[in-house]
Amino acid sequence: MSTGPGADSAPAPATHDSPPTPDSTSRSSMFSSLRIRNYRLFFLGQVVSNTGTWMQRIAQDWLVLSLTGSSAAVGITTALQFLPMLLFGLYGGVLVDRLPKRPALLATQTAMGLTGLALAFLTLSGHVQVWHVYLAAFAVGLATVVDNPARQSFVSEMVGPGQLQNAVSLNSANFQSARLVGPAVAGLLITGVGTGWAFLFNGLSFVAPIAGLLMMRARELHVVERAPRGKGQLREGLHYVASRPELIWPIVLVGFIGTFGFNFPVWLSAYADDVFHAGAGAYSLFNTLMALGSLAGALLAARRGTARLRVLIAAAVAFGALEVVAATAPSLWLFSLLMVPLGIFGLTVNVTANTSVQMATDPAMRGRVMALFMMVFMGGTPLGAPLVGWVTDAYGPRVGFALGGLVSLAAASGVGLALARIGGLRLSVAWHHGHPQVRFVPREQRERLATAA
Repeated sequence: MSTGPGADSAPAPATHDSPPTPDSTSRSSMFSSLRIRNYRLFFLGQVVSNTGTWMQRIAQDWLVLSLTGSSAAVGITTALQFLPMLLFGLYGGVLVDRLPKRPALLATQTAMGLTGLALAFLTLSGHVQVWHVYLAAFAVGLATVVDNPARQSFVSEMVGPGQLQNAVSLNSANFQSARLVGPAVAGLLITGVGTGWAFLFNGLSFVAPIAGLLMMRARELHVVERAPRGKGQLREGLHYVASRPELIWPIVLVGFIGTFGFNFPVWLSAYADDVFHAGAGAYSLFNTLMALGSLAGALLAARRGTARLRVLIAAAVAFGALEVVAATAPSLWLFSLLMVPLGIFGLTVNVTANTSVQMATDPAMRGRVMALFMMVFMGGTPLGAPLVGWVTDAYGPRVGFALGGLVSLAAASGVGLALARIGGLRLSVAWHHGHPQVRFVPREQRERLATAA
Protein backbone atom coordinates (compact mmCIF):
# COMPACT_ATOMS: atom_id res chain seq x y z
CA MET A 1 0.00 0.00 0.00
CA SER A 2 1.35 3.41 -0.94
CA THR A 3 1.83 5.93 1.82
CA GLY A 4 3.10 8.75 -0.37
CA PRO A 5 1.27 12.03 -0.96
CA GLY A 6 -0.98 10.60 -3.60
CA ALA A 7 -2.35 7.97 -1.26
CA ASP A 8 -4.04 10.54 0.94
CA SER A 9 -4.78 13.27 -1.52
CA ALA A 10 -6.89 11.32 -3.98
CA PRO A 11 -9.14 8.75 -2.34
CA ALA A 12 -11.54 6.92 -4.60
CA PRO A 13 -15.22 7.83 -4.64
CA ALA A 14 -17.34 6.44 -1.83
CA THR A 15 -18.18 2.75 -2.17
CA HIS A 16 -20.23 0.30 -0.16
CA ASP A 17 -17.39 -0.04 2.37
CA SER A 18 -16.81 3.72 2.79
CA PRO A 19 -17.15 5.27 6.24
CA PRO A 20 -20.71 5.68 7.45
CA THR A 21 -22.47 8.94 6.70
CA PRO A 22 -23.98 11.09 9.47
CA ASP A 23 -27.43 9.72 8.71
CA SER A 24 -26.32 6.12 8.82
CA THR A 25 -24.71 6.26 12.26
CA SER A 26 -26.45 6.08 15.59
CA ARG A 27 -26.20 9.16 17.71
CA SER A 28 -26.81 7.18 20.86
CA SER A 29 -23.94 4.72 20.39
CA MET A 30 -21.02 5.60 22.63
CA PHE A 31 -18.51 3.77 20.41
CA SER A 32 -20.07 4.33 16.98
CA SER A 33 -16.94 5.76 15.35
CA LEU A 34 -15.08 2.50 16.10
CA ARG A 35 -17.19 0.87 13.38
CA ILE A 36 -14.99 2.73 10.90
CA ARG A 37 -11.99 0.54 10.11
CA ASN A 38 -9.43 3.31 9.64
CA TYR A 39 -10.37 5.00 12.89
CA ARG A 40 -10.40 1.67 14.72
CA LEU A 41 -6.78 1.06 13.65
CA PHE A 42 -5.86 4.59 14.73
CA PHE A 43 -7.60 4.20 18.10
CA LEU A 44 -5.95 0.86 18.94
CA GLY A 45 -2.52 2.24 18.06
CA GLN A 46 -3.11 5.23 20.34
CA VAL A 47 -4.12 2.93 23.24
CA VAL A 48 -0.60 1.49 23.27
CA SER A 49 1.23 4.71 22.41
CA ASN A 50 -0.58 6.88 25.01
CA THR A 51 0.27 4.37 27.73
CA GLY A 52 3.93 4.58 26.72
CA THR A 53 3.78 8.38 26.65
CA TRP A 54 2.51 8.55 30.23
CA MET A 55 5.17 6.05 31.30
CA GLN A 56 7.88 8.23 29.77
CA ARG A 57 6.53 11.36 31.46
CA ILE A 58 6.81 9.76 34.89
CA ALA A 59 10.20 8.16 34.16
CA GLN A 60 11.57 11.37 32.65
CA ASP A 61 10.72 13.47 35.72
CA TRP A 62 12.06 10.81 38.09
CA LEU A 63 15.30 10.45 36.15
CA VAL A 64 15.94 14.22 36.12
CA LEU A 65 15.22 14.42 39.83
CA SER A 66 17.57 11.48 40.45
CA LEU A 67 20.37 13.03 38.36
CA THR A 68 20.12 16.55 39.78
CA GLY A 69 18.14 16.46 43.02
CA SER A 70 16.45 19.63 41.76
CA SER A 71 12.73 20.27 41.24
CA ALA A 72 13.70 23.27 39.14
CA ALA A 73 15.45 20.91 36.71
CA VAL A 74 12.21 18.94 36.39
CA GLY A 75 10.46 22.21 35.59
CA ILE A 76 13.05 23.00 32.93
CA THR A 77 12.41 19.61 31.32
CA THR A 78 8.68 20.28 31.15
CA ALA A 79 9.26 23.79 29.81
CA LEU A 80 11.55 22.47 27.05
CA GLN A 81 8.85 20.03 25.96
CA PHE A 82 6.24 22.82 25.68
CA LEU A 83 8.55 25.53 24.32
CA PRO A 84 8.48 24.40 20.65
CA MET A 85 4.67 24.53 20.64
CA LEU A 86 4.77 28.10 21.94
CA LEU A 87 7.45 29.17 19.45
CA PHE A 88 6.52 27.25 16.32
CA GLY A 89 2.98 25.95 16.87
CA LEU A 90 1.36 28.22 14.26
CA TYR A 91 4.02 27.39 11.67
CA GLY A 92 3.36 23.72 12.34
CA GLY A 93 -0.28 24.32 11.48
CA VAL A 94 0.67 25.95 8.17
CA LEU A 95 2.84 22.94 7.36
CA VAL A 96 0.09 20.48 8.27
CA ASP A 97 -2.40 22.21 5.95
CA ARG A 98 0.06 21.71 3.07
CA LEU A 99 0.93 18.07 3.80
CA PRO A 100 -1.02 14.81 3.52
CA LYS A 101 -1.80 13.93 7.13
CA ARG A 102 -1.02 10.20 7.16
CA PRO A 103 2.58 10.43 5.86
CA ALA A 104 3.15 13.41 8.18
CA LEU A 105 2.00 11.33 11.15
CA LEU A 106 4.20 8.43 10.09
CA ALA A 107 7.18 10.78 10.21
CA THR A 108 6.35 12.37 13.58
CA GLN A 109 5.44 9.10 15.29
CA THR A 110 8.68 7.52 14.04
CA ALA A 111 10.69 10.49 15.32
CA MET A 112 9.14 10.29 18.79
CA GLY A 113 9.66 6.53 18.92
CA LEU A 114 13.34 6.90 18.03
CA THR A 115 13.75 9.56 20.72
CA GLY A 116 12.36 7.17 23.34
CA LEU A 117 14.67 4.38 22.17
CA ALA A 118 17.71 6.70 22.25
CA LEU A 119 16.90 7.74 25.81
CA ALA A 120 16.42 4.07 26.75
CA PHE A 121 19.85 3.15 25.31
CA LEU A 122 21.60 5.99 27.16
CA THR A 123 19.89 5.16 30.45
CA LEU A 124 20.31 1.40 30.31
CA SER A 125 23.96 1.74 29.33
CA GLY A 126 24.64 4.08 32.26
CA HIS A 127 25.77 7.01 30.11
CA VAL A 128 22.73 9.26 30.47
CA GLN A 129 23.26 12.87 31.57
CA VAL A 130 20.68 15.53 32.33
CA TRP A 131 21.36 17.38 29.09
CA HIS A 132 20.42 14.22 27.19
CA VAL A 133 16.98 14.33 28.83
CA TYR A 134 16.67 18.06 28.06
CA LEU A 135 17.52 17.39 24.41
CA ALA A 136 15.06 14.48 24.20
CA ALA A 137 12.27 16.59 25.74
CA PHE A 138 12.92 19.39 23.24
CA ALA A 139 13.01 16.90 20.34
CA VAL A 140 9.65 15.44 21.37
CA GLY A 141 8.30 19.00 21.61
CA LEU A 142 9.48 19.74 18.06
CA ALA A 143 7.77 16.61 16.74
CA THR A 144 4.60 17.59 18.61
CA VAL A 145 4.48 20.90 16.71
CA VAL A 146 3.47 18.91 13.60
CA ASP A 147 2.08 15.78 15.22
CA ASN A 148 -0.57 17.50 17.35
CA PRO A 149 -2.42 19.47 14.64
CA ALA A 150 -1.94 16.60 12.18
CA ARG A 151 -3.59 14.11 14.56
CA GLN A 152 -6.39 16.55 15.36
CA SER A 153 -7.07 17.22 11.68
CA PHE A 154 -6.69 13.60 10.58
CA VAL A 155 -9.58 12.49 12.79
CA SER A 156 -12.09 14.27 10.55
CA GLU A 157 -10.54 12.62 7.46
CA MET A 158 -11.01 9.19 9.02
CA VAL A 159 -14.58 9.55 10.32
CA GLY A 160 -16.16 12.55 8.56
CA PRO A 161 -18.27 15.29 10.19
CA GLY A 162 -21.06 12.97 11.36
CA GLN A 163 -18.80 11.06 13.76
CA LEU A 164 -16.33 13.81 14.63
CA GLN A 165 -17.50 14.53 18.18
CA ASN A 166 -17.72 10.83 18.99
CA ALA A 167 -14.19 10.22 17.70
CA VAL A 168 -12.71 13.25 19.51
CA SER A 169 -14.42 12.12 22.73
CA LEU A 170 -13.10 8.57 22.38
CA ASN A 171 -9.62 9.97 21.78
CA SER A 172 -9.93 11.82 25.08
CA ALA A 173 -11.22 8.68 26.83
CA ASN A 174 -8.25 6.82 25.36
CA PHE A 175 -5.83 9.42 26.71
CA GLN A 176 -7.44 9.49 30.17
CA SER A 177 -7.39 5.68 30.40
CA ALA A 178 -3.68 5.74 29.63
CA ARG A 179 -3.30 8.42 32.30
CA LEU A 180 -4.60 5.89 34.82
CA VAL A 181 -2.59 2.89 33.58
CA GLY A 182 0.69 4.44 32.36
CA PRO A 183 1.94 5.99 35.62
CA ALA A 184 1.09 2.83 37.58
CA VAL A 185 3.05 0.61 35.17
CA ALA A 186 5.91 3.14 35.10
CA GLY A 187 6.07 3.11 38.89
CA LEU A 188 6.40 -0.66 38.91
CA LEU A 189 9.12 -0.64 36.24
CA ILE A 190 11.10 2.19 37.86
CA THR A 191 10.96 0.50 41.27
CA GLY A 192 11.68 -2.98 39.92
CA VAL A 193 14.18 -2.59 37.06
CA GLY A 194 14.87 1.14 36.53
CA THR A 195 13.75 4.10 34.40
CA GLY A 196 15.45 2.88 31.24
CA TRP A 197 12.90 0.11 30.75
CA ALA A 198 10.04 2.64 30.85
CA PHE A 199 11.76 4.60 28.06
CA LEU A 200 12.23 1.38 26.11
CA PHE A 201 8.54 0.51 26.39
CA ASN A 202 7.60 3.99 25.20
CA GLY A 203 9.93 3.78 22.20
CA LEU A 204 8.58 0.38 21.19
CA SER A 205 4.97 1.48 21.79
CA PHE A 206 5.10 3.66 18.67
CA VAL A 207 5.18 0.49 16.55
CA ALA A 208 1.43 0.18 17.19
CA PRO A 209 0.29 3.57 15.75
CA ILE A 210 2.79 3.30 12.88
CA ALA A 211 1.42 -0.14 11.97
CA GLY A 212 -2.13 1.20 12.20
CA LEU A 213 -1.34 4.08 9.83
CA LEU A 214 0.28 1.70 7.33
CA MET A 215 -2.72 -0.66 7.40
CA MET A 216 -5.29 2.06 6.67
CA ARG A 217 -7.23 2.09 3.40
CA ALA A 218 -6.60 5.39 1.63
CA ARG A 219 -9.76 5.06 -0.48
CA GLU A 220 -11.90 5.20 2.68
CA LEU A 221 -10.50 8.54 3.87
CA HIS A 222 -12.69 11.60 3.36
CA VAL A 223 -11.40 13.90 0.63
CA VAL A 224 -9.77 17.06 1.98
CA GLU A 225 -8.23 19.64 -0.33
CA ARG A 226 -4.78 20.64 0.88
CA ALA A 227 -3.70 24.25 0.98
CA PRO A 228 -1.23 25.15 -1.81
CA ARG A 229 2.17 26.54 -0.89
CA GLY A 230 2.06 30.33 -0.79
CA LYS A 231 3.06 33.45 1.10
CA GLY A 232 1.10 34.88 4.00
CA GLN A 233 -0.59 31.61 5.01
CA LEU A 234 0.10 32.12 8.70
CA ARG A 235 -1.42 35.59 8.59
CA GLU A 236 -4.31 34.22 6.53
CA GLY A 237 -5.01 31.61 9.23
CA LEU A 238 -5.02 34.19 12.02
CA HIS A 239 -7.34 36.47 10.05
CA TYR A 240 -9.61 33.51 9.32
CA VAL A 241 -10.00 32.76 13.04
CA ALA A 242 -10.34 36.41 14.08
CA SER A 243 -13.16 37.03 11.57
CA ARG A 244 -15.30 34.10 12.82
CA PRO A 245 -16.92 34.42 16.26
CA GLU A 246 -17.70 30.69 16.34
CA LEU A 247 -13.92 30.08 16.27
CA ILE A 248 -12.32 32.96 18.12
CA TRP A 249 -14.55 32.90 21.21
CA PRO A 250 -14.16 29.17 22.02
CA ILE A 251 -10.40 29.55 21.57
CA VAL A 252 -10.39 32.61 23.86
CA LEU A 253 -12.36 30.65 26.48
CA VAL A 254 -10.01 27.66 26.27
CA GLY A 255 -7.06 30.05 26.59
CA PHE A 256 -8.35 31.54 29.85
CA ILE A 257 -9.29 28.18 31.34
CA GLY A 258 -6.04 26.54 30.22
CA THR A 259 -3.96 29.38 31.64
CA PHE A 260 -5.73 29.94 34.96
CA GLY A 261 -8.05 26.99 35.59
CA PHE A 262 -5.92 23.93 34.78
CA ASN A 263 -3.03 24.42 37.20
CA PHE A 264 -3.91 21.35 39.22
CA PRO A 265 -0.31 20.21 39.89
CA VAL A 266 0.20 23.49 41.79
CA TRP A 267 -3.04 23.36 43.76
CA LEU A 268 -3.44 19.67 44.47
CA SER A 269 0.08 19.23 45.83
CA ALA A 270 -0.44 22.31 48.05
CA TYR A 271 -3.78 20.99 49.35
CA ALA A 272 -2.27 17.56 50.06
CA ASP A 273 0.67 19.01 52.04
CA ASP A 274 -0.37 22.40 53.43
CA VAL A 275 -4.15 22.22 53.85
CA PHE A 276 -4.92 18.61 54.76
CA HIS A 277 -1.37 17.52 55.78
CA ALA A 278 -1.97 14.14 54.15
CA GLY A 279 1.18 13.77 52.03
CA ALA A 280 1.82 12.09 48.70
CA GLY A 281 -0.98 9.54 49.15
CA ALA A 282 -3.61 12.28 49.10
CA TYR A 283 -2.00 13.90 46.07
CA SER A 284 -2.16 10.59 44.22
CA LEU A 285 -5.80 10.14 45.29
CA PHE A 286 -6.77 13.59 43.99
CA ASN A 287 -5.17 12.93 40.61
CA THR A 288 -6.71 9.46 40.30
CA LEU A 289 -10.23 10.72 41.06
CA MET A 290 -9.83 13.57 38.60
CA ALA A 291 -8.63 11.15 35.93
CA LEU A 292 -11.68 8.95 36.58
CA GLY A 293 -13.93 11.99 36.23
CA SER A 294 -12.19 12.96 33.00
CA LEU A 295 -12.68 9.46 31.63
CA ALA A 296 -16.38 9.58 32.53
CA GLY A 297 -16.66 13.03 30.91
CA ALA A 298 -15.08 11.74 27.72
CA LEU A 299 -17.46 8.78 27.52
CA LEU A 300 -20.47 11.01 28.19
CA ALA A 301 -19.30 13.40 25.46
CA ALA A 302 -19.03 10.45 23.09
CA ARG A 303 -22.78 9.90 23.41
CA ARG A 304 -23.59 13.39 22.14
CA GLY A 305 -23.92 13.59 18.38
CA THR A 306 -23.07 17.28 18.06
CA ALA A 307 -20.92 19.89 19.79
CA ARG A 308 -23.06 22.87 20.81
CA LEU A 309 -21.59 26.11 22.05
CA ARG A 310 -24.21 26.31 24.80
CA VAL A 311 -22.89 23.00 26.16
CA LEU A 312 -19.38 24.47 26.09
CA ILE A 313 -20.45 27.59 28.01
CA ALA A 314 -22.51 25.63 30.55
CA ALA A 315 -19.64 23.19 31.18
CA ALA A 316 -17.14 26.05 31.57
CA VAL A 317 -19.44 27.86 34.04
CA ALA A 318 -19.87 24.63 36.04
CA PHE A 319 -16.10 24.01 35.96
CA GLY A 320 -15.28 27.48 37.32
CA ALA A 321 -18.00 27.31 39.97
CA LEU A 322 -16.83 23.87 41.13
CA GLU A 323 -13.27 25.15 41.53
CA VAL A 324 -14.54 27.93 43.79
CA VAL A 325 -16.59 25.43 45.81
CA ALA A 326 -13.66 22.99 46.06
CA ALA A 327 -11.41 25.81 47.25
CA THR A 328 -13.58 26.17 50.35
CA ALA A 329 -14.07 22.43 51.03
CA PRO A 330 -13.57 21.89 54.78
CA SER A 331 -12.56 18.21 54.69
CA LEU A 332 -10.24 16.01 52.68
CA TRP A 333 -12.99 13.60 51.65
CA LEU A 334 -15.32 16.33 50.38
CA PHE A 335 -12.43 17.90 48.47
CA SER A 336 -11.55 14.48 47.02
CA LEU A 337 -15.13 13.81 45.88
CA LEU A 338 -15.25 17.18 44.10
CA MET A 339 -12.33 16.07 41.92
CA VAL A 340 -14.68 13.74 40.01
CA PRO A 341 -17.12 16.40 38.71
CA LEU A 342 -14.19 18.75 38.12
CA GLY A 343 -12.69 16.10 35.85
CA ILE A 344 -16.02 15.60 34.08
CA PHE A 345 -16.65 19.27 33.33
CA GLY A 346 -13.01 20.07 32.56
CA LEU A 347 -12.92 17.31 29.96
CA THR A 348 -16.31 18.39 28.58
CA VAL A 349 -14.94 21.89 28.00
CA ASN A 350 -11.90 20.51 26.17
CA VAL A 351 -13.79 18.03 23.96
CA THR A 352 -16.67 20.36 23.11
CA ALA A 353 -14.39 23.28 22.25
CA ASN A 354 -12.14 21.01 20.17
CA THR A 355 -15.05 19.52 18.23
CA SER A 356 -16.97 22.75 17.69
CA VAL A 357 -13.85 24.49 16.38
CA GLN A 358 -13.03 21.62 14.00
CA MET A 359 -16.57 21.42 12.66
CA ALA A 360 -16.75 25.18 12.06
CA THR A 361 -13.42 25.25 10.19
CA ASP A 362 -12.83 24.92 6.46
CA PRO A 363 -10.84 21.68 5.98
CA ALA A 364 -8.11 23.57 4.11
CA MET A 365 -7.61 25.75 7.22
CA ARG A 366 -7.99 23.04 9.86
CA GLY A 367 -4.29 22.48 10.50
CA ARG A 368 -3.65 26.17 11.20
CA VAL A 369 -6.77 26.57 13.32
CA MET A 370 -6.09 23.46 15.41
CA ALA A 371 -2.45 24.49 15.84
CA LEU A 372 -3.66 27.80 17.29
CA PHE A 373 -6.18 25.95 19.48
CA MET A 374 -3.55 23.58 20.89
CA MET A 375 -0.96 26.35 21.28
CA VAL A 376 -3.40 28.41 23.34
CA PHE A 377 -4.61 25.45 25.40
CA MET A 378 -1.27 23.68 25.98
CA GLY A 379 0.88 26.80 26.07
CA GLY A 380 -1.32 28.67 28.51
CA THR A 381 -0.69 26.44 31.52
CA PRO A 382 3.12 26.91 31.64
CA LEU A 383 2.57 30.67 31.38
CA GLY A 384 -0.13 30.84 34.03
CA ALA A 385 1.44 28.36 36.47
CA PRO A 386 4.12 30.75 37.83
CA LEU A 387 1.50 33.46 38.52
CA VAL A 388 -0.93 31.03 40.10
CA GLY A 389 1.93 29.45 42.06
CA TRP A 390 2.97 32.87 43.40
CA VAL A 391 -0.60 33.64 44.52
CA THR A 392 -0.81 30.20 46.15
CA ASP A 393 2.49 30.69 48.00
CA ALA A 394 1.68 34.26 49.04
CA TYR A 395 -1.98 33.93 50.04
CA GLY A 396 -2.53 30.21 50.51
CA PRO A 397 -3.86 27.31 48.41
CA ARG A 398 -7.50 28.21 48.98
CA VAL A 399 -7.07 31.70 47.57
CA GLY A 400 -5.04 30.44 44.62
CA PHE A 401 -7.57 27.73 43.74
CA ALA A 402 -10.53 30.11 44.15
CA LEU A 403 -8.83 32.69 41.94
CA GLY A 404 -8.41 30.15 39.14
CA GLY A 405 -12.07 29.23 39.44
CA LEU A 406 -13.23 32.86 39.44
CA VAL A 407 -11.20 33.67 36.32
CA SER A 408 -12.61 30.59 34.56
CA LEU A 409 -16.14 31.51 35.64
CA ALA A 410 -15.75 35.12 34.51
CA ALA A 411 -14.31 34.02 31.15
CA ALA A 412 -17.16 31.55 30.58
CA SER A 413 -19.78 34.17 31.45
CA GLY A 414 -18.15 36.81 29.26
CA VAL A 415 -17.77 34.51 26.25
CA GLY A 416 -21.33 33.26 26.72
CA LEU A 417 -22.71 36.81 26.69
CA ALA A 418 -20.58 37.71 23.66
CA LEU A 419 -21.84 34.69 21.70
CA ALA A 420 -25.42 35.41 22.75
CA ARG A 421 -25.12 39.01 21.59
CA ILE A 422 -23.61 37.98 18.25
CA GLY A 423 -26.39 35.43 17.78
CA GLY A 424 -29.11 37.98 18.49
CA LEU A 425 -30.09 36.29 21.75
CA ARG A 426 -31.34 37.95 24.90
CA LEU A 427 -31.66 36.69 28.46
CA SER A 428 -35.20 35.64 29.34
CA VAL A 429 -36.33 35.15 32.96
CA ALA A 430 -39.79 33.65 33.45
CA TRP A 431 -41.79 31.29 35.62
CA HIS A 432 -42.57 27.83 34.26
CA HIS A 433 -44.84 25.48 36.28
CA GLY A 434 -44.05 27.41 39.42
CA HIS A 435 -40.26 27.40 38.91
CA PRO A 436 -37.96 30.18 37.64
CA GLN A 437 -36.63 29.54 34.14
CA VAL A 438 -33.54 31.38 32.89
CA ARG A 439 -32.55 30.92 29.25
CA PHE A 440 -31.36 32.70 26.13
CA VAL A 441 -34.03 33.25 23.47
CA PRO A 442 -34.02 35.06 20.10
CA ARG A 443 -34.72 38.78 20.34
CA GLU A 444 -38.06 38.46 18.52
CA GLN A 445 -39.25 35.68 20.84
CA ARG A 446 -38.41 37.74 23.90
CA GLU A 447 -40.37 40.69 22.53
CA ARG A 448 -43.38 38.42 21.92
CA LEU A 449 -43.13 37.07 25.46
CA ALA A 450 -42.96 40.60 26.86
CA THR A 451 -45.96 41.68 24.78
CA ALA A 452 -47.97 38.64 25.86
CA ALA A 453 -47.18 39.35 29.51
